[in-house]
Amino acid sequence: MALAREDGLRLVRRYGAAERWLAVLVTTRTDGRPSVCVVNAGVLPHPVTGVDTVAFVARGGTAKLANLRANPHATLVFRSGWEWVAVRGPVDLAGPDDPLTGVELERLLRDIYHAAGGDHPDLAEYDRVMAAERRVAVLLHPHHFTTNPAGTEHQETP
Repeated sequence: MALAREDGLRLVRRYGAAERWLAVLVTTRTDGRPSVCVVNAGVLPHPVTGVDTVAFVARGGTAKLANLRANPHATLVFRSGWEWVAVRGPVDLAGPDDPLTGVELERLLRDIYHAAGGDHPDLAEYDRVMAAERRVAVLLHPHHFTTNPAGTEHQETP
């Protein structure tokens, strides 16, 4: 049984909210091996297309960012208890070294922060840190979902 896009995004929102928006990120190293880390990610409209994306913020100079620049595809896995949903697809990057036409970076970083459950008492300080760390917005286009809803077998979209 295929998992429709809206059903997949519904699960991302449910499991993300239940676990403080923590997700496992899987990228591919230049040698083809997987690289895995944990990020805060949320769902929000793409700042150019308006289509829902699953997004997170990466600190400049990190392995995950180097991996995404070399191979702009990723998988994010959200879980709550034994239930999980993986979302995979191509990514867009928007940052100081990755300009995305028509995007106001400071606003986008704030929007992602809020979508991933963040609430900062001093947004000017938040903006300063994001700029100092050369943070990059990573916008994953959710093309495929995989899940194991309670009581069902493993499901994957084609």
